[in-house]
Amino acid sequence: MNVNGSFARRLRLRRLHRHESGLLVVPLDHAVGAGPLAHRGTLDSLLARLAEGGADAVVLHKGAVRRARPERFREMSLILHLNASTGLAPDPDAKYPVATVAEALRLGAEAVSVHVNVGSRTEDRQIAHLAQTAEQCERWGMPLLAMMYVRGPGITDGRDPVRLAHALAVAAELGADLVKTALPDDPAAIARVTAACPVPVLAAGGEAGSVERLEVALRAGAAGVAAGRTVFTADDPGAVTRRLAGLVHRTPVGVR
Repeated sequence: MNVNGSFARRLRLRRLHRHESGLLVVPLDHAVGAGPLAHRGTLDSLLARLAEGGADAVVLHKGAVRRARPERFREMSLILHLNASTGLAPDPDAKYPVATVAEALRLGAEAVSVHVNVGSRTEDRQIAHLAQTAEQCERWGMPLLAMMYVRGPGITDGRDPVRLAHALAVAAELGADLVKTALPDDPAAIARVTAACPVPVLAAGGEAGSVERLEVALRAGAAGVAAGRTVFTADDPGAVTRRLAGLVHRTPVGVR
């Protein structure tokens, strides 16, 4: 955990890292990009299952926060997502701001997140937004999670270790406290990428993500997991959350 920065930032990071062994984040920001989340029940009922299952934090857009009961965040942190794009756009890899650090503070969030597609046509604007957000986070004592992906014209392998290490270096150099990315499959490559990054790296779940694959990433050096679709598309999101929490927090399933 990063111990630098203001007291407020360190306090929020401490709340985010309730378990020293690792961090389990469940991103639920997919509706803007891909349409309504495919899960049973309301968003609030899903949040209840994630909190009960041991998730440390969830990522939401600002409108979704209004559909959640405050008590869901007694033992689970809120991360507000600050940019977006839709799969209907001419360039789905482009990202644009949709919220601010100030809004996150007003909503009671304990961190913010920004998505950057390194290698995309609009990489310059996305990296500039990341840098501007980092400055606002420094000013207001807010932790920053950077979701870094290697995507764009001519990029055929978004998990290439060299390019991936470069993308993570961008996030760390510009002020991110945590990074989330799609790690390679090879444990040795994961170890090289995570060791080269000076801030904690969370393994992304993704469409093809599986619990077993995330377990490999944890063993190879990932500091935690950020799995959305792996969790909310499951028949029992609470059970998957408990299983991931057991792996990340190094506790038997069902024990918290």
